[in-house]
Amino acid sequence: MYKNVLQSIAGIEIYPLISFGIFFLFFLGLLVWVVIANRQHLHTMSLMPLLGDDETAAPHSEPDALC
Repeated sequence: MYKNVLQSIAGIEIYPLISFGIFFLFFLGLLVWVVIANRQHLHTMSLMPLLGDDETAAPHSEPDALC
């Protein structure tokens, strides 16, 4: 039943191509961002949940203990 309904819509065949294009471009952009991202910034951001509210992350310091 649904197959017949979708076949009756003119120009319906372009929508899967558009959705695949959006999907592909999003993940391609994400991949480019990961490759060119600043590693030090990502490392600092990854340590933020482990630090207290009164602590500030120095750019080149490591926490004493992670657990």
